[in-house]
Amino acid sequence: MESRHLFTFLTVVETGSFTAAARKLDYAQSSVTAQIQALEQELGTPLFDRIHKRILLTDAGRRLQPYAQEIARMHNLAREAIGATGDQLGGVLHIGAPESLAAFRLPPIIKEFRQLYPSVQIILKPGGCNELQELLRRGELDIVFLLQERIEDYELKIDLLVEEKMALVAPTDHKLTELSVVEPSHLRKQTILNTESGCSYRVLFEKVLNRHGIFLDPSIEFWSNEAIKQCVMAGLGLAFLPFITVQRELEEGKMVALNWDDTDQRVSTYISYHTKKWQSPAQSRFIEMAHKHAEHWRKSAGLTYSQL
Repeated sequence: MESRHLFTFLTVVETGSFTAAARKLDYAQSSVTAQIQALEQELGTPLFDRIHKRILLTDAGRRLQPYAQEIARMHNLAREAIGATGDQLGGVLHIGAPESLAAFRLPPIIKEFRQLYPSVQIILKPGGCNELQELLRRGELDIVFLLQERIEDYELKIDLLVEEKMALVAPTDHKLTELSVVEPSHLRKQTILNTESGCSYRVLFEKVLNRHGIFLDPSIEFWSNEAIKQCVMAGLGLAFLPFITVQRELEEGKMVALNWDDTDQRVSTYISYHTKKWQSPAQSRFIEMAHKHAEHWRKSAGLTYSQL
């Protein structure tokens, strides 16, 4: 079974016609037809039905498709591995991260990586930590950054990068800014602008409040930290967010960090990848670079591994 026949098969599936596949592959249409016929003859079954000028996969074609995709993926990885030297590193990296990390931790890593390896395509998918971990388990992502409490997963390699400081922020004119120390009881009648349900730091915050008989109003919930920050600055309420996401606004005096004891409410940034999935040279370099940047983050925060 020739790999080029499988590539042609996948291109026909993708484009929906032999003519479009020929244009994309820069083949004569007769070459596409001949390759598909050779593949069908080798497998002993039709792969496409031709109905009213439409090309539809047969049952055999549908069963072949995932195997063809895996062979094509491994073919590309093999070519990448053989030619992966210096700035010739190529391929595609699928990276997942929650919004806060995608916006505030990843940009300097991606910038340096792109400067060194411009031929590597990076596809960044934002999402919740649970969703991203599941995509990583299924092999749909190569690297995932997580923001949550300490975790273990036998299928995934999960490396700690840095512990994240949290901040309880308020509008500049909020009455709680007058207090030297803010206790959970002070939040009983306050409007809290929530992150999405299941968010790691929201869960931590809720645990503290629940121990004092305080329960967050689920009717105010946001999927975007940026939206929450804008609402805080507009005077809508308070928010509990990673310090890195509000640092600039605090320095500019657009909001205030309340004197809140978050010692037991720290979350950490992790980098994760699948233990059984082959690691491409591009993936290895990106992971190494993430660890290098994490050293700078820890030094900036005055942290060492022994403190994490």
